[in-house]
Amino acid sequence: MGSALYLIHTLGCQMNERDSEIMAGQLEHMGYAPAAAEEEADLIIINTCAVRGSAEDHALGHIGRLKQLKAKRPRMTLAVAGCMAQEPKTIAWLKRHAPHVDLVFGTHNLHQLPRLLDEAEQHQEMLVEVWKSAGDIMAEHVPSRRKPGVRAQVNIIYGCDKFCTYCIVPFTRGRERSRQLDDVLAEVQALAGEGYEDVTFLGQNVNSYGHDLLPRVDLADLLTQAERIAGIRWIHYMTPHPRDFSQKLLEVIGISDKVSRQLHLPVQAGSNPILRRMNRKYTREEYLDLIGRARSAIEEVTFTTDIIVGFPGESEEDFALTLDLVREVRFDSAFTFLYSPREGTPAARWEGRDPVSDPVKKDRLNRLMALQYQISWEANQLLLGTTPVVLVEGPSKKEPRIWAGRTQQGKVVLVERESEADLTDRFVPVKITSAKTFYLAGRVAGAPFPASSRSVHTIAVR
Repeated sequence: MGSALYLIHTLGCQMNERDSEIMAGQLEHMGYAPAAAEEEADLIIINTCAVRGSAEDHALGHIGRLKQLKAKRPRMTLAVAGCMAQEPKTIAWLKRHAPHVDLVFGTHNLHQLPRLLDEAEQHQEMLVEVWKSAGDIMAEHVPSRRKPGVRAQVNIIYGCDKFCTYCIVPFTRGRERSRQLDDVLAEVQALAGEGYEDVTFLGQNVNSYGHDLLPRVDLADLLTQAERIAGIRWIHYMTPHPRDFSQKLLEVIGISDKVSRQLHLPVQAGSNPILRRMNRKYTREEYLDLIGRARSAIEEVTFTTDIIVGFPGESEEDFALTLDLVREVRFDSAFTFLYSPREGTPAARWEGRDPVSDPVKKDRLNRLMALQYQISWEANQLLLGTTPVVLVEGPSKKEPRIWAGRTQQGKVVLVERESEADLTDRFVPVKITSAKTFYLAGRVAGAPFPASSRSVHTIAVR
């Protein structure tokens, strides 16, 4: 008889992706193997996201559709995890509409997955074990199964203390808790030994890292020490909060050979009254000052951002200030969203009293995207004729004869396939010959960088 098979469906952010890797590592340590399809899985885990209503609807719809598969395969275990599992309304919905779910657990106790699965087998009804907080627990040395390749993600801080009025994350991920600096560096060192070369440090507010540690350290200290680890070529981090972006951090990035010079700084709005209502804890002027200091400290710096359109009470004047800020900063790209009320947040209450109508929201979003697309196109035109290093991720999904990859600053690059050599997971100089709004294109302009020595990926501890 072969191994039991598992399948994890991951929704949401990079933190959820990393959580899924940790769950997969625990399962394979227990003897499970990955399944190719739901129909053959003995265990299915839906790792949910609660940031936007569309993600919640997608997860609940998927869970509902699995009822038929569960009826055909009653011995299959179905589990729901992630941020939605931290919400009492989700648990109530599951108990009422999805009794075919066997196990519900949250973001704070995923390291206990083996025990939870054992207990779920003994229960005739749904087992719900969701911790309200992680307390002082910082689970280290948990098995992890990362994706193959040269890119790896490393958690450095969990939770969020900012309490933006539109955001549910502090309630689903808990308060900020930093991992010890030595533990993070040991993980990066181990990753380098396994052949990983591009590391991304993760946190809801990644540049809050270290404020709760003794002795005190910060993200700048971590980046400085991580850069010294042999074998690591590129270092990224996400997501930083503009309020916590120190001058020290800017200067460390400015002198670094490995840290990305793309700064993702979510502004969310360009109007001070809306920023105050959002509880973003900075003003428009302070944000623009940060942009100016970053340009002074970091050569060839680029900026990306997040912007919410249609926040409760947003006037046309408020929105015009957002457009003005976009014109002034000239972001290389922006993730733009229609405001989505999250139950339990202050902004959700305001939505009922001071909403922006859907037609107005959509009109504003279209105007914002039209402006940003033009700026993105113009920014990409400046890269024509340059020769950046591109990390090739593999064949393009749309055209197998084209390689697809990214620069250190996150630019998507399509590369002409001029030989049969496999460039997947290789760092390659590429001459940019074409620039579109959303991607660059070019041809290989030199030999790939020497590949790092790589051992066979094992189930490593994080």
